[in-house]
Amino acid sequence: MKTDVEELTPTRVKLTVEVPFDELKPNLDKAYKEISQQVRIKGFRPGKVPAPLIDKYVGRGAVLQEAVNDALPGLYGRAVEESELFVLGQPDVEVTELEDGTQFAFTAEVDIRPKFEVPDYDGLEVVVDDAEVTDEQVEETLGNLRERFASLTTAERAVEDGDFATVDLVARIDGEEVEDASTPGYSYEVGSKSSVEGLDDALVGLAAGEEATFTGALTGGEHAGEEAEITATVQSVKIKNLPDLDDEFAQLASEFDTIDELREDVRTRLGRQVKAQQLSDARDKALEALLEKVDIPLPDKVVDEEVGRRNQQLEQQLQMAGMTRDDYLKDEEKSAEEFDTEVADAARLAVKGGFVLDQLAVQEELNVENEELSEYVVTQAMQMGVQPQQLAQYLTENNQLPAIVSEVLRSKALNLVVEHVTVKDESGNVIDVEAVQRELNGETAETAEAETETAEAETTEAETTETVEAETAEQADETEQAEAAVDEAAEETAEAAADESPAAEPEDAQGKSS
Repeated sequence: MKTDVEELTPTRVKLTVEVPFDELKPNLDKAYKEISQQVRIKGFRPGKVPAPLIDKYVGRGAVLQEAVNDALPGLYGRAVEESELFVLGQPDVEVTELEDGTQFAFTAEVDIRPKFEVPDYDGLEVVVDDAEVTDEQVEETLGNLRERFASLTTAERAVEDGDFATVDLVARIDGEEVEDASTPGYSYEVGSKSSVEGLDDALVGLAAGEEATFTGALTGGEHAGEEAEITATVQSVKIKNLPDLDDEFAQLASEFDTIDELREDVRTRLGRQVKAQQLSDARDKALEALLEKVDIPLPDKVVDEEVGRRNQQLEQQLQMAGMTRDDYLKDEEKSAEEFDTEVADAARLAVKGGFVLDQLAVQEELNVENEELSEYVVTQAMQMGVQPQQLAQYLTENNQLPAIVSEVLRSKALNLVVEHVTVKDESGNVIDVEAVQRELNGETAETAEAETETAEAETTEAETTETVEAETAEQADETEQAEAAVDEAAEETAEAAADESPAAEPEDAQGKSS
């Protein structure tokens, strides 16, 4: 097989592949066998029809087409591998020559990851917010906790801001009631502005049994966005009573005996949150700093796919929230053009970041072990609320393991960058990222030192497994189940993870495929 590579752009190539016809013999034999099973010719059982009769009654062309369709994915994969290309997405394939008994040739145009080297990232410096917890943040958190333990009592007065009113809502358009926009016994916090616009103003001043009618745009249902005449009838008025911040409340809302102990615990928890946010920001900014040192072309098709994925994700989120795209843009105070530009910029940055981390993983010869995949599956399953073995089975059956390997590899590559970056807070203090991570994991300095000594005698994979096992026996069992589910497929994928990406298979041999 002969393969020529023509660079159409820095991110797209055209492969011209010539294949000696005798290489198609296994595919031709397979094609004859499969067609023989399908045709019905008098005197021959299915599967026993001779090739000459198939040529006569079905046609040699159909057999050739079947053989080519069967051979193309493997031939294309070989061409990509031999050319050492990192291909992206499906190729556009065209059969250019098919001479029976002589030669077979085809072309394949496909996007590729640009060729580049990640520059030295030692000495990069990033700045994150101070890990400061203010008294205001502590009191706000305590205030939210008080809200959870608030009680409601009926008030014999008119509605005021902050009250909870039980109302019957009836919406009409052109005098006809809109059933899916009419709600009896609706409990609403007045002043929250969480319902149809105009409801808050209409309710203030009404007593139980009184009603008000106003005009507003419906927020959901078949008539979402249309103006309707809405009548709100107050059934009852209730006042929210917040518990006092005292020892009694601390005992009610927590395991602590005094409010001072509860307040200190809240401060500690907020401190962990801001430190976790520091680490997250450090990772993001370390990648941003590295990307600023790299200038590479990006395939338009890949960027467009990322834009589409982000827009689809937003649409799903808006649909779940009962909002329209226009509602979202209004809340964000952005025009459609501004939003589209932001999405496109974010998509380009995400694609570039993926390329850079992929290349860094290759340069640093990083790889992914089965234990790391299993740990990832267990973590994701816990977040999704499903059994790890179920998620592992789904990922395996739907060929999602290569994507998981890529994600884990990119995370490891980014961790490597963070290790070489100097992280400071806004006050100029250098942050020991590893020490903060150990603190968040509940490890003491002595524990970390002991683990370091142990790591000298054990592999990183074994240490990771021991950490998972030490956390809970239940999670260890789940890890073993996940390993069993992903082991066979993951083993093959992980071995090639730091090399080239798997070649996407062409979908059809006839004409062009995409």
